[in-house]
Amino acid sequence: MATITFYQKPGCTTNARQIQAFNAAGHDIIAKDILMEPWASEELRRFFGNTPVASWFNQAAPRIKSGEVNPALIDAQRALALMLDDPLLIRRPLIDVDGSRCAGFDHELVLSLLGRKTPDDLEGCVHDANETRCPQT
Repeated sequence: MATITFYQKPGCTTNARQIQAFNAAGHDIIAKDILMEPWASEELRRFFGNTPVASWFNQAAPRIKSGEVNPALIDAQRALALMLDDPLLIRRPLIDVDGSRCAGFDHELVLSLLGRKTPDDLEGCVHDANETRCPQT
């Protein structure tokens, strides 16, 4: 079993369910607060690999939902600068397993850790589906 460094937003029910899925699969979790992490641009960039810049963003972030930030119009350098300034923009969770990294819960790394089975409700914001607000922003 693996030790997973899991960068989450404390209080996020979706992140809590994701951690439960990893625990149920026998993995150890080191949970860290994504909002309090002292990110450097190069470090944060490693979680996104070759994915499109727009996919780096948390689509439920208030600044994206309001239209203030449009991920489709932003290049990599500007995206990282925005995320360093406002970590709520970072897609969650960020996952690191022995240097293999990803952002979000829909990647090969996650599938392999969960034995190729991921429940459908482990990606996306529960509050968006229920039309409620997140208790901590």
